[in-house]
Order: sequence, then C-alpha cells, then structure tokens
Amino acid sequence: MQQTKILEGLNARQREAVETIDGPLLIVAGPGSGKTRVITHRIAYLVKVVGVPPYRIAAVTFTNKAAKEMKERLHGLLGPAAKDMTASTFHAFCAMLLRREGKQIGLSREFTIYDDSDQQALFKRCMSEVNVDPKRFAIRAIQSAISSAKSQLIDAEQFGKASANYWDEIVHRVYERYQLLMARNSAVDFDDLLFKVYFMLRNRPDIATKYQERYSHLMVDEFQDTNVAQYAIARQIGDRTRNICVVGDPDQSIYSWRNADIRNILSFQKDFPEAKIIALEENYRSTQTIVDAARKLISSNEQRVDKELFTQNGKGVPIVTVEGYNEQEEAQYVVKEMERLVKTEGYSRGEVAVMYRVNAQSRALEEACMRYGIPYQLVGNLRFYQRQEIKDVAAYLKLLVNPDDDVSLSRVVNVPPRGIGQRTLDELTRTARDAGISMFAAIETLSDTDEVSPSAAVAPLPARSARALTNFRELIQGLIADMSELDLVDLIDLVLERTGYGRHVQNEAERGEERWENIQEFKSGASAFLKDFAEVDRDDTLAAFLESVTLVSDTDNMEDRANAVTLITLHQAKGLEFRVVFMVGMEDGILPHIRSMDDEEQMEEERRLCYVGMTRAKERLYLTRAFRRGFRGGIDPNGASRFLDDIPEELMVTRSATRVGPAGAGAWPSGPSRSATPGKRVQPGRTGNGKAQETPKVVRRRAGSSGPPKPQAAPLKTGDKIRHPKFGEGMVMGTKLSGTDTEVTVAFSDGQGVKRLLLSFAPLEKVE
Repeated sequence: MQQTKILEGLNARQREAVETIDGPLLIVAGPGSGKTRVITHRIAYLVKVVGVPPYRIAAVTFTNKAAKEMKERLHGLLGPAAKDMTASTFHAFCAMLLRREGKQIGLSREFTIYDDSDQQALFKRCMSEVNVDPKRFAIRAIQSAISSAKSQLIDAEQFGKASANYWDEIVHRVYERYQLLMARNSAVDFDDLLFKVYFMLRNRPDIATKYQERYSHLMVDEFQDTNVAQYAIARQIGDRTRNICVVGDPDQSIYSWRNADIRNILSFQKDFPEAKIIALEENYRSTQTIVDAARKLISSNEQRVDKELFTQNGKGVPIVTVEGYNEQEEAQYVVKEMERLVKTEGYSRGEVAVMYRVNAQSRALEEACMRYGIPYQLVGNLRFYQRQEIKDVAAYLKLLVNPDDDVSLSRVVNVPPRGIGQRTLDELTRTARDAGISMFAAIETLSDTDEVSPSAAVAPLPARSARALTNFRELIQGLIADMSELDLVDLIDLVLERTGYGRHVQNEAERGEERWENIQEFKSGASAFLKDFAEVDRDDTLAAFLESVTLVSDTDNMEDRANAVTLITLHQAKGLEFRVVFMVGMEDGILPHIRSMDDEEQMEEERRLCYVGMTRAKERLYLTRAFRRGFRGGIDPNGASRFLDDIPEELMVTRSATRVGPAGAGAWPSGPSRSATPGKRVQPGRTGNGKAQETPKVVRRRAGSSGPPKPQAAPLKTGDKIRHPKFGEGMVMGTKLSGTDTEVTVAFSDGQGVKRLLLSFAPLEKVE
C-alpha cells in the first residue's frame, strides 16, 4: 500500500530512479523533469518501503530555497519523521559537522562564519600586515585566487610550494596571514566550511567512520554545481556503503566562476563504474516549442551527457525575437508587452521575469518600470542581511557567541560613538597582532596600563580611550552573562537597548525610520527561525540563527508578489520558473559574454547559461536585443547573439520593438516567412524625427560570416613579467578587453607605479 502511494503519479523513469536504492546512482535530470519530486519520493521509499531510519539519510542541495522546498515536501510524505533526517545546503551540512566535531581539529564550537564583506575587511588587514599594497594588487583578485585554491583543497603551504611567479608569491603571503588570523578569530569562510571538513574526514578516520555509518544513504542535488572539495566530501561520506545518489545536469552547469567543476558529473561513471545512470527527459514545465528550441541550442555543446528532452505539453506560441534601437527602446518594449499580457491575456506581473546576463542591464529596465508605474522586485540588489544596520546588529550578536571575532568587534566597537577613535583602534590591532591574541583579549592589556612594564612595546593610551575600551568589554561580557536567560528575540531587544544602537538608529534624521523598520524585520526573521527550528538546543539557538543568516543566498528572500515583475540575472534564475520570460541583451558580447569569445569551454558555459534562461519559461519566451547599447560606453552596432543561430527559424517569429500588440504576442505567422524575407530581420533605423523605421538586414550571423570585429586575445596574463622601453620591468596585474583592443594593467618597479596601457600601442616585451 505504501509503495503504491509513493510511486503514484511518477513516470517510468522517475519510478525507476525512486526504486533504485542500492549502490551508486546518477540521475541526469533535464530542466522541468521533476527532480525534486524524485529525490523526495526516493527518500520516502527508503523510509516507508525499505525501512531505512530517517536519521540515516542525508540530502544536500545548493540553496536554502531548494532545501526548504525539499523539507516541506518530505514533511508531507513522511510527517514528523522528516525532522529526523538531514536535509540542508552543502555548506550548512558542513557547518553542522564542524559544530559537532570541530574541537577534534582545534576549532571552537562557537566559530563565526564570515560572509563576503567580513572577508573583505579581514583581507585589508592581512594585506596591510604583510605589506601588500591594495592599489597594486586588487583585494578581489587575491580573494578569488585563495578561494580557488581552497576549492581545489590546496592549503597555504602547498600553494607556496607551487608558486610559479611573483603574483603567486603575493597571494601566498596573504593566504598564510589570512588563515592565521581566521584561526585566531575562531572564524571560517564559506570555502573553509568545505576545506576543513574534507581534511577532518581525511585525517581523522574515527570521525569519517562515524558519519559513514550514520549516513547509509547520501543524495546530492544539483551535482553539476559541486566543486572539487564538495565532490571529495560526498565520496568520503558515501565510501563505506557506496549508496550515493547524485542528481544533476551537465547542461545546466553555469557556475565555474564559483569553482564549480562540470567534470564531477561527467566523470561520475568513471569514479563509480558500477553506477546506474537514469536520464529524466520528460519536461513538465515548458511548451513543446520552448523545449525544442532549448534542446537544439544545447546540442551544439560537446561537454555533456546526451539526452533527448521531450514534453507532452502543447505546442504553445512561437518564441518572439525583438530588436530595439537601444536599451531604452528594448526596455520599453518589454514593459509594454508585459502590460499587454497582463491586461489582455490573463497573466499577473508576478508570473513574469526579465532576465539578463550582467547586472548593469537592470538600469534601463528599472527606469522603464518606474516611468510606467510597474511594481518590480530586483533580485540580487543590496541583500537584506547586507544592509548596514542589519550587519551592525548581527556583529553585536556574533561577539556574544565568539568574542574573538575581530571583524565584528572592529565594526561596532565605536558604533554608536564611544570615544574610540582610529588611533585607539590601530593601537588595539597592533597589540593583538604582536601578542598573537584577539582584539577583545587585547583590550585588557591596553586598558590596564598600570600593569604594563616599562619595557613593553605597548604605548599607553589616554585614560579616556582606555576607559572607553574597558566599558565596551564590560558591555559585551554583561550581555554574554545574561543571554542564557533570554530567547532570541528578547536578546536582540536587550542588545539594542544596552548598546544604545536602537536609539542611535532611531535618532538618525535622514533614514532612521527606514533603518529601524529593517531591524524590526530582522527580529521577525529571528521569531520565524525560533518556530521553524524548535528542535535546536537553546544554547545553540543564537549560533544557529547567525549561521542561517550568513548562508542566505540572493534568491532566498524572493517574495511571491503577484503584482510585481521579477528582474533577475540569468545566474540567479537557476532553479526558478515563470509563465513568461523575457531574456534581454541577446547580443554577441553580452550573451555570450565578451570574455568567453576566445575560450571554447567558456563559450560552452555561456550556451548553458542561455539554455538555463530559456528553460525557465513555461509558456512564453521573448529574446530581445538592442542595435546599440550604451551602458559600456560603446556606440558601435551590436551583432545578434550567435546562440540565436542555434534555434530553428520555424520556432521563432521576429517583431519590431516599436510594435506591441496581438502580433507581438507571438502568434504564428501566416505563410513561410516571418516579418522579413527568409534570412532577414527587421532592423530599426532612425528617421529625421528620431522615430524608428523598419529596414531589412541580415537576421543572424552565420558561421564564417563577417560581423563586428572581435577583440584579440591578450598574449599576456596576470602574473607575467614584462619590459617596457620607457618604464622598465614590471608585472601584469590584470587584462581586460577594451573595444577591439586589450587594456593591460602593469605594476612597474623603480618607482614607476601602476600604468594602464593599450596592448596594440604599448611596446611590451615578455620577460621569461
């Protein structure tokens, strides 16, 4: 009876995946193929039919939104027993292991997780302490290099041994200092969550065995997005039983810039030769037209597991391609066509998404929405938990859990103002560095000036500054002493009152009311957390809440607003679906991005990104572009995206951006041609009065045809040593495409400083 109920409504392939419970399993799940349904029903099958205890099952995915959906479905299938199993994001899973076992490797249970802005603050300090000039060496570049190393399980010592040039030496110096300060602060970053778990399981067989026995079945969702470290951890956990099920789709691997490695899913069969592979190919989301177009597009890629998407949905309307004269005309078309769909076709704005490749494209869309009074939500703008007042309150709370957190202390030690100036803070930082202790511990050394010996390398502080530091230390210690008696919401209220931060915000003349409302929303989130995570031990509630706040992603706070259109990047749209999708900026240089032009692997990822965007659409898909686009300062005409060449012409209809109406809705054209002769497109020109007029032009660039000149690949790369006849020797700090040329940033020695040079003009000679 249980088996029949669990398998009810599944197609043959889905049923096969649910019933395959022994040994490794790779589920290649096409977009809209019901993979979440398969994962949750497979778990229910393991529990109710096979008899596996829920606590012996772990399922990990990549966003809190996906994890929450998984938990909700499991609760519907298993009832209260669902709480006994582990279902979380990969990073939250690793954080849990470190909270439980971190002491075994010298990591405090109360460690803090640093988000991107926290890392930036610490990197600035690290670079200062190892004499690396942030004007010559970009913090972001160093942070990215260290993140990449950690994702490949390369520690600072290994990185140093493998250093091949001066750039590597700089990164190594910062890497060593960064890890030292992270340890001193009892802190980890997102990469450390994976990095430390891997080495803990590798170096402590007793801990590895404990979790291999605990989790007899492991499931990894969105497996194509795993990096080397995540895959290695999955293999460690599943090594004993080999009951590891991974679900993913190489065609949707779009996060190489986050160190995701598509080779993980492509090589799964080699690592697990006994693995069974099941392809979920039936799409339940999109119309036949959209499925056919997407399938044809992605078939041009070589790095993929072949599968044939199909759907039993209706044919639907054709895909609409549109070109405006510029991004303003493109945005105006999108807004007007969306409003037409709302007024005449029965759609709501909340069922519409406008997707773009780069964030800068949102400006014209936002302006158009505001001009026409269209409500919208911009996903990936300043995230709620990154707002100043929220970061400040969170920093106070982090100090209560972990007083050794230097980044949080530096953020709030003088907020509200307490008479602790920059000189005092610099002295505190120096004292902590020299003594090898945290800044909180160093406060006692600086404030108790009477106990400092004449030979000590500590400059006595003015009495007022010393007293201010002592008062701050006593404030935090008093809150720590009282926190065990309070629930999370009451604790936040106490922090706001005692620190004076609540009054400080409310008294702000310009944005005080808005910032106070944000703090109230933060408290509402804390209240909701208490309800959703009632099983968390009271002593761990604050740490667990702060962890959930730090690990939140851009899409986790998306609202289901029926009256607001969603503006979102293609990367952020992964995992979402909408009845109507507008993909704007379908131009070479935008999608595909200009950085991918001379790299086949990057070009394949750009095609996958286009594929992901197209397959978010259920019923209607619009592909729009601009003849000229000004946000990059360019004035040259833009060529249509080469990806449009991959879509069969019979699946599309071309419309003018100046014409919105029933025809623009995507009705199938009568006759063999669209709005122009075969192989042609409508190209807006300009008349004397500034209005667009239709003139024929070749529709899409075919392979080998002429088009706008593409920038040449730079023969130099970051870290190369070069020589200039005037400026002498230097090192390449970065390269970027500038029109049809390449701009090279070089740090020259002998006091010449940093220069930005165009490669076609600068006589640079590479020094081996």
